[in-house]
Amino acid sequence: MKLLASLTAVLLALAGTVNAQEVKIALDSAPDVARSGSYVFAKALGDHLKSAGFTVKELPVNSIGGEAERLDQTTQGLLEVNLADLARAAQLNKLTFGFSMPYLFESLAHLDKADAAGGLLAKVNEGVTPKGARVVALMAVGGGTGIFNTKREIHKPDDMADLRIRALDENQMKLFKAWGTNGVVITMPEVANALQTGIASGYINPPFVPFLFGHGSILKFYTAANVSQPLRAAMVSEDWYKKLPADRKAAFDAGVAKAVAANREWVKTSDAQAYEQLTKAGIKITQLTPDNRKTFQDRSRESWGAILSPQEVKLFVDAAAKAR
Repeated sequence: MKLLASLTAVLLALAGTVNAQEVKIALDSAPDVARSGSYVFAKALGDHLKSAGFTVKELPVNSIGGEAERLDQTTQGLLEVNLADLARAAQLNKLTFGFSMPYLFESLAHLDKADAAGGLLAKVNEGVTPKGARVVALMAVGGGTGIFNTKREIHKPDDMADLRIRALDENQMKLFKAWGTNGVVITMPEVANALQTGIASGYINPPFVPFLFGHGSILKFYTAANVSQPLRAAMVSEDWYKKLPADRKAAFDAGVAKAVAANREWVKTSDAQAYEQLTKAGIKITQLTPDNRKTFQDRSRESWGAILSPQEVKLFVDAAAKAR
Protein backbone atom coordinates (compact mmCIF):
# COMPACT_ATOMS: atom_id res chain seq x y z
CA MET A 1 0.00 0.00 0.00
CA LYS A 2 2.83 2.38 0.87
CA LEU A 3 4.48 1.62 -2.47
CA LEU A 4 1.20 2.24 -4.31
CA ALA A 5 0.70 5.52 -2.48
CA SER A 6 4.24 6.60 -3.33
CA LEU A 7 3.75 5.75 -7.02
CA THR A 8 0.46 7.66 -7.08
CA ALA A 9 2.14 10.71 -5.56
CA VAL A 10 4.93 10.57 -8.14
CA LEU A 11 2.46 10.23 -11.02
CA LEU A 12 0.40 13.17 -9.79
CA ALA A 13 3.54 15.27 -9.44
CA LEU A 14 4.58 14.33 -12.98
CA ALA A 15 1.08 15.15 -14.28
CA GLY A 16 1.29 18.56 -12.67
CA THR A 17 4.66 19.15 -14.29
CA VAL A 18 3.33 18.11 -17.71
CA ASN A 19 0.31 20.39 -17.35
CA ALA A 20 2.51 23.29 -16.33
CA GLN A 21 4.59 22.71 -19.46
CA GLU A 22 1.61 22.80 -21.85
CA VAL A 23 0.52 26.19 -23.14
CA LYS A 24 -2.56 26.56 -25.33
CA ILE A 25 -2.71 29.92 -27.13
CA ALA A 26 -6.18 30.90 -28.35
CA LEU A 27 -5.70 33.04 -31.45
CA ASP A 28 -7.91 36.00 -32.33
CA SER A 29 -7.05 36.17 -36.03
CA ALA A 30 -5.71 34.13 -38.91
CA PRO A 31 -2.06 33.03 -38.44
CA ASP A 32 -0.74 35.78 -40.72
CA VAL A 33 2.49 37.48 -39.61
CA ALA A 34 2.20 40.00 -42.44
CA ARG A 35 -1.20 41.42 -41.49
CA SER A 36 -1.93 40.41 -37.90
CA GLY A 37 -0.06 42.12 -35.09
CA SER A 38 -1.58 39.83 -32.50
CA TYR A 39 -0.38 36.77 -34.41
CA VAL A 40 3.12 38.25 -34.56
CA PHE A 41 2.89 38.34 -30.75
CA ALA A 42 1.54 34.79 -30.55
CA LYS A 43 4.19 33.32 -32.82
CA ALA A 44 7.08 35.04 -31.04
CA LEU A 45 5.72 33.88 -27.68
CA GLY A 46 5.17 30.33 -28.90
CA ASP A 47 8.61 30.08 -30.50
CA HIS A 48 10.31 31.19 -27.28
CA LEU A 49 8.26 28.85 -25.12
CA LYS A 50 9.07 25.89 -27.36
CA SER A 51 12.77 26.68 -27.10
CA ALA A 52 12.35 26.79 -23.30
CA GLY A 53 10.83 23.30 -23.21
CA PHE A 54 7.11 24.09 -23.18
CA THR A 55 4.61 22.29 -25.38
CA VAL A 56 2.70 24.93 -27.33
CA LYS A 57 -0.60 24.48 -29.14
CA GLU A 58 -2.18 27.24 -31.22
CA LEU A 59 -5.98 27.17 -31.20
CA PRO A 60 -7.47 28.72 -34.39
CA VAL A 61 -9.67 31.77 -33.96
CA ASN A 62 -13.13 30.92 -32.58
CA SER A 63 -12.34 27.17 -32.54
CA ILE A 64 -13.17 27.03 -28.83
CA GLY A 65 -15.75 29.82 -28.88
CA GLY A 66 -15.94 33.57 -29.25
CA GLU A 67 -14.57 36.29 -27.00
CA ALA A 68 -16.96 35.59 -24.13
CA GLU A 69 -16.36 31.83 -24.15
CA ARG A 70 -12.57 32.23 -24.30
CA LEU A 71 -12.64 34.62 -21.35
CA ASP A 72 -14.68 32.14 -19.31
CA GLN A 73 -12.23 29.36 -20.09
CA THR A 74 -9.30 31.59 -19.12
CA THR A 75 -10.76 32.59 -15.76
CA GLN A 76 -11.65 28.95 -15.04
CA GLY A 77 -8.07 27.80 -15.65
CA LEU A 78 -8.94 25.78 -18.77
CA LEU A 79 -7.06 28.03 -21.20
CA GLU A 80 -3.53 29.25 -20.55
CA VAL A 81 -3.23 32.16 -23.02
CA ASN A 82 -6.09 34.08 -24.59
CA LEU A 83 -5.64 36.82 -27.18
CA ALA A 84 -8.67 38.99 -26.50
CA ASP A 85 -10.20 42.33 -27.33
CA LEU A 86 -9.61 45.09 -24.79
CA ALA A 87 -13.25 44.95 -23.70
CA ARG A 88 -12.71 41.43 -22.26
CA ALA A 89 -10.17 42.78 -19.76
CA ALA A 90 -12.43 45.79 -19.18
CA GLN A 91 -15.23 43.38 -18.36
CA LEU A 92 -13.11 42.33 -15.37
CA ASN A 93 -11.82 45.85 -14.63
CA LYS A 94 -13.19 48.85 -16.55
CA LEU A 95 -9.94 50.73 -15.83
CA THR A 96 -8.62 48.89 -18.90
CA PHE A 97 -10.57 51.36 -21.06
CA GLY A 98 -8.06 54.04 -20.05
CA PHE A 99 -5.65 52.67 -22.64
CA SER A 100 -8.13 53.48 -25.42
CA MET A 101 -9.10 56.99 -24.29
CA PRO A 102 -9.26 59.07 -27.51
CA TYR A 103 -6.47 61.55 -28.10
CA LEU A 104 -4.69 60.81 -24.82
CA PHE A 105 -1.65 58.98 -26.19
CA GLU A 106 0.19 60.50 -29.14
CA SER A 107 1.70 57.21 -30.28
CA LEU A 108 2.24 53.61 -29.27
CA ALA A 109 5.68 54.53 -27.90
CA HIS A 110 4.06 57.25 -25.78
CA LEU A 111 1.53 54.75 -24.43
CA ASP A 112 4.28 52.28 -23.52
CA LYS A 113 6.24 55.00 -21.71
CA ALA A 114 3.13 56.13 -19.86
CA ASP A 115 2.44 52.54 -18.79
CA ALA A 116 5.98 52.26 -17.44
CA ALA A 117 5.80 55.67 -15.74
CA GLY A 118 2.43 55.12 -14.09
CA GLY A 119 2.34 51.35 -13.60
CA LEU A 120 -0.95 51.40 -15.48
CA LEU A 121 -1.15 47.74 -16.48
CA ALA A 122 -0.25 46.69 -12.93
CA LYS A 123 -3.14 48.81 -11.63
CA VAL A 124 -5.48 47.22 -14.18
CA ASN A 125 -4.40 43.77 -13.00
CA GLU A 126 -5.23 44.66 -9.39
CA GLY A 127 -8.86 44.34 -10.47
CA VAL A 128 -8.37 41.55 -13.03
CA THR A 129 -6.35 38.92 -11.16
CA PRO A 130 -8.90 38.37 -8.34
CA LYS A 131 -11.32 37.30 -11.09
CA GLY A 132 -9.08 34.56 -12.45
CA ALA A 133 -7.12 36.20 -15.27
CA ARG A 134 -4.10 38.43 -15.81
CA VAL A 135 -3.26 40.82 -18.65
CA VAL A 136 0.39 40.10 -19.42
CA ALA A 137 0.71 42.43 -22.40
CA LEU A 138 -1.02 44.92 -24.63
CA MET A 139 -0.76 43.90 -28.29
CA ALA A 140 -0.85 46.59 -30.96
CA VAL A 141 -2.73 45.70 -34.14
CA GLY A 142 -1.63 48.77 -36.08
CA GLY A 143 -0.63 52.39 -35.70
CA GLY A 144 -3.07 55.11 -34.67
CA THR A 145 -6.69 54.61 -35.71
CA GLY A 146 -8.24 56.79 -38.40
CA ILE A 147 -11.69 57.52 -39.79
CA PHE A 148 -12.94 55.58 -42.83
CA ASN A 149 -16.14 56.51 -44.63
CA THR A 150 -18.03 56.11 -47.89
CA LYS A 151 -19.23 59.72 -48.36
CA ARG A 152 -16.59 62.47 -48.23
CA GLU A 153 -13.26 63.78 -47.01
CA ILE A 154 -13.33 64.52 -43.28
CA HIS A 155 -11.22 67.43 -42.06
CA LYS A 156 -13.05 68.33 -38.84
CA PRO A 157 -15.81 66.90 -36.64
CA ASP A 158 -18.50 69.05 -38.28
CA ASP A 159 -17.87 67.21 -41.57
CA MET A 160 -19.33 64.12 -39.89
CA ALA A 161 -22.57 65.69 -38.64
CA ASP A 162 -24.87 63.77 -41.00
CA LEU A 163 -22.89 60.52 -41.02
CA ARG A 164 -23.62 57.36 -39.04
CA ILE A 165 -20.40 55.69 -37.89
CA ARG A 166 -20.16 52.06 -36.88
CA ALA A 167 -19.31 51.83 -33.17
CA LEU A 168 -17.42 49.01 -31.54
CA ASP A 169 -19.18 49.56 -28.20
CA GLU A 170 -20.98 52.12 -26.04
CA ASN A 171 -17.73 53.96 -25.35
CA GLN A 172 -17.35 54.78 -29.04
CA MET A 173 -20.98 55.84 -29.12
CA LYS A 174 -20.16 58.40 -26.41
CA LEU A 175 -17.17 59.58 -28.43
CA PHE A 176 -19.26 60.09 -31.57
CA LYS A 177 -21.80 62.06 -29.57
CA ALA A 178 -19.00 64.33 -28.33
CA TRP A 179 -17.94 64.84 -31.96
CA GLY A 180 -21.50 65.78 -32.93
CA THR A 181 -22.13 62.77 -35.14
CA ASN A 182 -24.19 59.59 -34.92
CA GLY A 183 -23.13 56.04 -34.14
CA VAL A 184 -24.57 52.56 -34.38
CA VAL A 185 -23.12 49.46 -32.69
CA ILE A 186 -22.50 46.75 -35.30
CA THR A 187 -20.48 43.54 -34.98
CA MET A 188 -17.61 43.18 -37.43
CA PRO A 189 -19.17 40.29 -39.44
CA GLU A 190 -22.13 42.60 -40.22
CA VAL A 191 -20.09 45.68 -41.14
CA ALA A 192 -19.70 44.97 -44.88
CA ASN A 193 -23.44 44.72 -45.38
CA ALA A 194 -24.03 47.80 -43.21
CA LEU A 195 -21.62 49.86 -45.33
CA GLN A 196 -23.12 48.63 -48.59
CA THR A 197 -26.71 49.32 -47.54
CA GLY A 198 -26.02 52.66 -45.87
CA ILE A 199 -26.85 51.51 -42.35
CA ALA A 200 -23.35 52.76 -41.51
CA SER A 201 -21.25 55.36 -43.33
CA GLY A 202 -17.88 54.28 -41.97
CA TYR A 203 -15.83 53.29 -38.93
CA ILE A 204 -12.71 54.03 -36.89
CA ASN A 205 -9.88 51.54 -37.39
CA PRO A 206 -6.18 51.19 -38.27
CA PRO A 207 -5.49 51.66 -42.00
CA PHE A 208 -5.06 47.94 -42.80
CA VAL A 209 -8.50 46.84 -41.54
CA PRO A 210 -10.50 47.30 -44.79
CA PHE A 211 -8.21 44.81 -46.52
CA LEU A 212 -8.29 42.31 -43.68
CA PHE A 213 -12.10 42.20 -43.73
CA GLY A 214 -12.87 42.82 -47.41
CA HIS A 215 -14.05 46.46 -47.20
CA GLY A 216 -11.41 47.91 -49.52
CA SER A 217 -13.81 48.25 -52.47
CA ILE A 218 -16.59 49.80 -50.35
CA LEU A 219 -14.83 52.57 -48.44
CA LYS A 220 -13.72 55.68 -50.34
CA PHE A 221 -12.11 58.04 -47.80
CA TYR A 222 -9.66 57.76 -44.90
CA THR A 223 -8.68 60.50 -42.45
CA ALA A 224 -5.40 59.87 -40.64
CA ALA A 225 -6.82 61.20 -37.38
CA ASN A 226 -4.71 59.12 -34.94
CA VAL A 227 -7.69 58.87 -32.58
CA SER A 228 -6.26 56.14 -30.32
CA GLN A 229 -3.84 53.24 -30.31
CA PRO A 230 -5.53 50.01 -31.49
CA LEU A 231 -4.84 47.42 -28.82
CA ARG A 232 -5.79 43.92 -27.82
CA ALA A 233 -5.05 42.15 -24.55
CA ALA A 234 -2.88 39.08 -24.08
CA MET A 235 -4.47 37.40 -21.07
CA VAL A 236 -3.46 34.32 -19.10
CA SER A 237 -5.17 32.13 -16.55
CA GLU A 238 -4.14 33.52 -13.17
CA ASP A 239 -4.50 30.10 -11.53
CA TRP A 240 -2.17 28.53 -14.09
CA TYR A 241 0.30 31.42 -13.95
CA LYS A 242 0.54 31.43 -10.15
CA LYS A 243 1.24 27.70 -10.07
CA LEU A 244 4.14 27.85 -12.52
CA PRO A 245 7.47 26.93 -10.90
CA ALA A 246 9.79 29.93 -10.58
CA ASP A 247 12.00 28.92 -13.52
CA ARG A 248 8.98 28.25 -15.75
CA LYS A 249 7.40 31.57 -14.81
CA ALA A 250 10.66 33.37 -15.62
CA ALA A 251 10.80 31.61 -19.00
CA PHE A 252 7.20 32.55 -19.74
CA ASP A 253 7.77 36.19 -18.73
CA ALA A 254 10.84 36.34 -20.98
CA GLY A 255 8.71 35.00 -23.83
CA VAL A 256 6.11 37.72 -23.27
CA ALA A 257 8.84 40.38 -23.36
CA LYS A 258 10.15 39.00 -26.68
CA ALA A 259 6.62 38.83 -28.08
CA VAL A 260 5.93 42.47 -27.18
CA ALA A 261 9.20 43.53 -28.83
CA ALA A 262 8.30 41.60 -32.00
CA ASN A 263 4.83 43.15 -32.02
CA ARG A 264 6.24 46.68 -31.72
CA GLU A 265 8.70 46.05 -34.54
CA TRP A 266 5.83 44.85 -36.75
CA VAL A 267 3.87 48.05 -36.10
CA LYS A 268 6.74 50.17 -37.47
CA THR A 269 6.18 48.84 -40.98
CA SER A 270 2.51 47.85 -40.92
CA ASP A 271 1.09 51.34 -41.46
CA ALA A 272 3.42 52.16 -44.35
CA GLN A 273 2.33 49.00 -46.14
CA ALA A 274 -1.34 49.72 -45.38
CA TYR A 275 -1.08 53.25 -46.79
CA GLU A 276 0.27 51.77 -50.02
CA GLN A 277 -2.78 49.51 -50.17
CA LEU A 278 -5.12 52.45 -49.50
CA THR A 279 -3.61 54.38 -52.39
CA LYS A 280 -3.73 51.38 -54.71
CA ALA A 281 -7.41 50.80 -53.80
CA GLY A 282 -8.24 54.41 -54.68
CA ILE A 283 -9.13 55.42 -51.11
CA LYS A 284 -8.51 59.13 -50.64
CA ILE A 285 -6.21 59.86 -47.67
CA THR A 286 -6.75 63.10 -45.71
CA GLN A 287 -4.30 64.51 -43.17
CA LEU A 288 -5.55 66.75 -40.35
CA THR A 289 -4.25 70.29 -39.93
CA PRO A 290 -2.99 71.11 -36.41
CA ASP A 291 -6.08 73.27 -35.76
CA ASN A 292 -8.52 70.60 -36.89
CA ARG A 293 -6.68 67.97 -34.89
CA LYS A 294 -7.03 70.18 -31.80
CA THR A 295 -10.79 70.42 -32.44
CA PHE A 296 -11.02 66.63 -32.45
CA GLN A 297 -8.90 66.48 -29.29
CA ASP A 298 -10.96 69.08 -27.43
CA ARG A 299 -14.28 67.43 -28.25
CA SER A 300 -12.94 63.97 -27.45
CA ARG A 301 -12.08 64.97 -23.90
CA GLU A 302 -15.81 65.35 -23.27
CA SER A 303 -16.13 61.56 -23.64
CA TRP A 304 -13.43 60.68 -21.10
CA GLY A 305 -15.70 61.25 -18.12
CA ALA A 306 -18.36 59.07 -19.69
CA ILE A 307 -15.89 56.18 -19.81
CA LEU A 308 -14.07 56.42 -16.46
CA SER A 309 -14.43 58.26 -13.15
CA PRO A 310 -12.52 61.56 -12.63
CA GLN A 311 -9.97 59.74 -10.43
CA GLU A 312 -9.45 57.02 -13.03
CA VAL A 313 -9.10 59.55 -15.83
CA LYS A 314 -6.52 61.47 -13.77
CA LEU A 315 -4.45 58.31 -13.31
CA PHE A 316 -4.02 57.94 -17.07
CA VAL A 317 -3.73 61.66 -17.81
CA ASP A 318 -0.95 62.06 -15.22
CA ALA A 319 0.94 59.06 -16.57
CA ALA A 320 0.62 60.38 -20.13
CA ALA A 321 1.93 63.79 -19.02
CA LYS A 322 4.95 62.21 -17.30
CA ALA A 323 5.81 60.29 -20.47
CA ARG A 324 5.77 63.27 -22.83
